[in-house]
Amino acid sequence: MNSVTTTANPVLRVAPAAPAVAAAHFRASLAFHADVSDVAAALAADGDPGFVVLDSRSTASWDQGHVPGAVHLPTALIAEQAERLLDKSVPVVTYCWGPGCNGATRAALALAELGYQVKEMLGGFEYWAREGFAYETWEGAARKPADPLTAPVDGEDCGC
Repeated sequence: MNSVTTTANPVLRVAPAAPAVAAAHFRASLAFHADVSDVAAALAADGDPGFVVLDSRSTASWDQGHVPGAVHLPTALIAEQAERLLDKSVPVVTYCWGPGCNGATRAALALAELGYQVKEMLGGFEYWAREGFAYETWEGAARKPADPLTAPVDGEDCGC
């Protein structure tokens, strides 16, 4: 008699969560994260977007490029300067370099511990620039074409 041994593939080695548990997880994730495209769309719309964007990187990094209108507050200075620069009634969206950096997460934690409502911008400055959104440098405004691996090159909504 042949016996067949079934081994789950790496994706299903741990079974997916029950739908209700998954829904709760993903709903919670959206409470903590904002997409670069959503942040850009909210900032581009007429009126107050209802949040402030915070760049948590060093001054040299800020000078290299930052989201227009962002507040510059390096993570190490949050405890001492946040109350002078930010209003606790206005949610804050933090960003750092990109997905390989957890600086925005550390900044978000520091702000949350001080009583701010906060989200982290997924992708950070890297994806802001890669998706073709305008940014500011110490030399003035800049913009790169959208990277076709991260955003639709025709400028249309990605449909996400």
